[in-house]
Amino acid sequence: MNIEILRQNAHQIFHAGIAAANPYEAVKQHFVLDENCSKIHIIAFGKAACSMANAAQELIPANLLGEAIAVTNYENVVDIENIEVIGASHPLPDSAGFSAAKRIAKIAKNAKFDELVLVLISGGGSALIPYPVDSISLDEKIATTNLLLSCGATIHEINCIRKHLSQLKGGDLAKIISPAKCHALILSDVLGDDLSVIASGTTVADKSTFAEAIAILKSKNVWHDAPQSVKNYLEKAISETPKVIENVTNTLIGSNEMSVETAVKAAQLLGYEVIRYDYPLCGEAREVAEEFVLAAKNTRFENEKIALITGGETTVTLRGNGKGGRNQEMAFAFAIAAEKHGLTNEWVFLSGGTDGIDGVSPAAGGIVDAGTLQRMKNAGVNPAELLENNDSYHALKSSHDLLMTGATGTNVADLQILLIHTK
Repeated sequence: MNIEILRQNAHQIFHAGIAAANPYEAVKQHFVLDENCSKIHIIAFGKAACSMANAAQELIPANLLGEAIAVTNYENVVDIENIEVIGASHPLPDSAGFSAAKRIAKIAKNAKFDELVLVLISGGGSALIPYPVDSISLDEKIATTNLLLSCGATIHEINCIRKHLSQLKGGDLAKIISPAKCHALILSDVLGDDLSVIASGTTVADKSTFAEAIAILKSKNVWHDAPQSVKNYLEKAISETPKVIENVTNTLIGSNEMSVETAVKAAQLLGYEVIRYDYPLCGEAREVAEEFVLAAKNTRFENEKIALITGGETTVTLRGNGKGGRNQEMAFAFAIAAEKHGLTNEWVFLSGGTDGIDGVSPAAGGIVDAGTLQRMKNAGVNPAELLENNDSYHALKSSHDLLMTGATGTNVADLQILLIHTK
């Protein structure tokens, strides 16, 4: 099989997985109108906020629609009639997100007991609506977030700390909304779909504690680097995050697992024998990539067309100052490991973020094949040096292996697709 056909098939399967997480359709499918409420307010935040808010306002009669706000990353901003749309920064927060968070808090606080607040949540929400407690500045919150993103912390660990430094997260938004009703529709970018972790669980009772937040910072060896105000607050805080919340309904409307299942079906329609590989995928990106190569090398296949498909969210511990993200690093490391371990046959490996944005870069991830490293060397690139410097973006750019989709308007973590043609 021509390698270009394999690459085209990988792209097709990846985009099928993204389509399965269409936020507009998910809201249309799951929203049930409550006409007993005198007003319905919309609070949407996350990378899919605009699509979700647009779907909701189309379903709510004009006489019932109250205040409506959607906060999303700058790349996904779209003007929507009757909805205040605010762009903010991701993955590091900014002042626009801070202002948006205050606006959300005001809408929530002003909601009356006979009204409903429809909260539409998608991946990226934690960074997009920063509202640190009064004793911590936005810059100090940003510095803490940057520490966590650079030390290999998981999303569960990062969001545990976010919840304990925020006035909206860890169930606090739902607490502010009460006594009005709160109904949240949630598009999950978190493996296992723990609702208390997605966007730091703004409408979900929180089981984690301040002691756990402190333990995470210490275990990642960044406690001493954290701002003093953050350490003081975590050590001296009196009241925990809400453990019980009333008048709240939370509904999961899309997830990484649903997208993986759709990707599997898309591969089968293209004639591939599909193996679900080690789902959900997690761990250090370059280590997971090598394990993926070894699994493919040691598996005996009967069919000519094989697909190993999975999804998840790996992590990257920064050792250098290069550019990229976890998906680019995983694809890059896969190409290096494939050469190291002698992965034969024709193959293509794709690792991409369903949001279309991988780390601090314009790429969604990477798509590599057996010729990737040679193309890099022909371009004057030393693959080992660039991997050590976490510079997967420039490495993959040199070999024309960046996965470029643009912002997709959704976010359900990552998809990994390995296609092999054995004859």
